Amino acid sequence: QVQLQESGPGLVKPSQTLSLTCTVSTGSITTKYYYWSWIRQPPLKGLEWMGAITYSGRTYYSPSLKSRTSISRDTSKNQFTLQLSSVTPEDTAVYYCAARLYGESEYRYWGQGTQVTVSS
Repeated sequence: QVQLQESGPGLVKPSQTLSLTCTVSTGSITTKYYYWSWIRQPPLKGLEWMGAITYSGRTYYSPSLKSRTSISRDTSKNQFTLQLSSVTPEDTAVYYCAARLYGESEYRYWGQGTQVTVSS
């Protein structure tokens, strides 16, 4: 059973960069053919896929967030990281990391989620 855990600051000021890390345990982020994603849910809204990094290190981003989003990984720590720049209060959300296999639509594993609030 793969376990994911998000970590990072719960409060970020407007215009700053939000940075979150997902630590993966009982499994490797280089395992074929997993896609490791960041997904968020703003208050009273649905889930929004932000982007992903694959087992091979290739990245994919939501077109609406691409200009502000960067996903990277540290294979030595079995972690992948989200950076979202120039945040506004509209970026306030619960942020999740999740994993699915290539070709599957459902996510097999989820982190518990972490609340991030953007406020001065």
